[in-house]
Amino acid sequence: MIDFFIKRPIFATVIALLMVIAGGLAMTIMPVSQFPPITPPTVQVSAFYPGASAETTSDVVTRLLERQINGVPGMIYMSSNSVNGGNAVITVTFDVGYDLSIGTVDVQNYAQTAIPQLPPEVQRQGISVRKQSTDFVQVVGLRSPKGTYNADFLANYADINIVQTLQRIPGVAQVSNFGLRQYSMRIWMDTQKLAALGIEPQTVYKAIDEQNRQAVGGQTGASPTTAVMPAFTMQVNTLGRLEQVKEFEQIVVRSGKNGTVLLKDVARVELGAASYATIGKQDGEASGLLGVFQLPGSNAFEIAKGVGAAMESLKKDFPEDVDYRINYDTTKFVRASIEEVVSTFWEAALLVLIIIYVFLQSFRTTIIPMIAIPVSIIGTFAIMLGLGFSINTLTLLGLVLSIGIVVDDAIVVVENVERKFEAGETDPYRAASAAMKEVAGPIVATTLSLAAVFVPASLMPGVTGQLYNQFAMTIAISVVLSGINSLTLSPALAAIFLRPRKMAERGFFGAFNRQFSRVELTYESTVGWLVRRWVVAGVIFLAAIAAALWLVINAPTAFVPDEDNGYFFVAYQLPAGSPLERTNAVAA
Repeated sequence: MIDFFIKRPIFATVIALLMVIAGGLAMTIMPVSQFPPITPPTVQVSAFYPGASAETTSDVVTRLLERQINGVPGMIYMSSNSVNGGNAVITVTFDVGYDLSIGTVDVQNYAQTAIPQLPPEVQRQGISVRKQSTDFVQVVGLRSPKGTYNADFLANYADINIVQTLQRIPGVAQVSNFGLRQYSMRIWMDTQKLAALGIEPQTVYKAIDEQNRQAVGGQTGASPTTAVMPAFTMQVNTLGRLEQVKEFEQIVVRSGKNGTVLLKDVARVELGAASYATIGKQDGEASGLLGVFQLPGSNAFEIAKGVGAAMESLKKDFPEDVDYRINYDTTKFVRASIEEVVSTFWEAALLVLIIIYVFLQSFRTTIIPMIAIPVSIIGTFAIMLGLGFSINTLTLLGLVLSIGIVVDDAIVVVENVERKFEAGETDPYRAASAAMKEVAGPIVATTLSLAAVFVPASLMPGVTGQLYNQFAMTIAISVVLSGINSLTLSPALAAIFLRPRKMAERGFFGAFNRQFSRVELTYESTVGWLVRRWVVAGVIFLAAIAAALWLVINAPTAFVPDEDNGYFFVAYQLPAGSPLERTNAVAA
């Protein structure tokens, strides 16, 4: 079978080219990230009960939703948070690797069954179910350098004009508007005036609800009509929802023989924020902060590029004295990490080729490993894409380690063909054929053995298995492709490039060969001495094992290495009930 490729080198070359082309195309479309996805996917369910306390929200909203959502396929646990003001957030966490799109649909279906049992106020607000990502990509800060606009304006401007655009960027899971104080018509009732007039707060609420509705006026002149045919059919437009403070002030709360009570008589009306629980700042100044999260399997670099392009396009329409800045960008560290690994990859490849050339002392023999390394490494990307892997620090590290393994297979073929020439064979094709008959079996056995070492590591459960799955499988894939190349491409290239030759006796290579011969003699004599004194060899061996065990036991352990990303987060919590002003003072 191997002779088939030796006699048909073009066929072997085509196989190698297919590997390179497929791998090269895969490299351009594979997602890029710092690490494989190791965080459990989560889905967030949000509900809002206006004005309710945390306890009330928990009793009549959160618990009801939890009972209906509990038992969603793939769920491992669920957490919830209910706060004063009526906000309820339920986070459903799924197994690592679970399809988040399927999980979101399942949670949506389960949550829908709870809606008829929720209070009418909550039903009108609706239930929000969305994918939640913990993978930050960037934080975009909107600011007013001269202080023309406050944080409320900046956050609302970002919510109206920027958030939707950023959410449409491919790979973006969500855009969170930190510190958003969404514009709302705030009505502050005067309890003393209400009590004096005998008006209950529910009466005020009902009046606002009834007089602030979007009514449909219909049409005039539409069929069926009177005997007189109208000239036109006209749409009747009515004044719908109120928009101005003065319009809200004129809402009739009560009317009767004692006169009319307007909303402005019993309450203060102003345009404010729906919630005053958060505020956004950067460098101590008011700001609108947008956090961009990425979907699992997406390309962080493409997201960052898309955000930058979108913000530059939107900046053209910003009001005067409004600007933006990327305050936080994880892709800078990811790019630096990947560039460092890529640099290490090329350094390792160059060092391997130099060592091969020094020892084999022929460009013809060196060119075969030079071709075998990129074919196996680049071809690995095609299978990585098929398995859903990403280009990350661990997969690139696996490729770096694969270089030494990949080059071994090619060297075994080259050295055995060279040995046939030294034995007197002069025909390259016969030498390659005879050499492969001797090493084909060992190459297959070595390939399967190495694959058997790394594949089980990819089957580890939990987060650890998810983290090292791509690392182990990357090495295993490159080893298998290397074995295929050693049985197809390497013997074909050996028959083409290798020729009988003599070892150099002069110059650099002559001096190197003489010195290396001395090293060989020293090594042989040392091994012979240890064989005759096996007790000493055994003591040295046991001492080495003991030292290794001591290092393993005493070396510090960690889930992943500590790295300096160039930033840090500070989280602090004041006593329950602390106002925003007090929290803001601590941050300042």
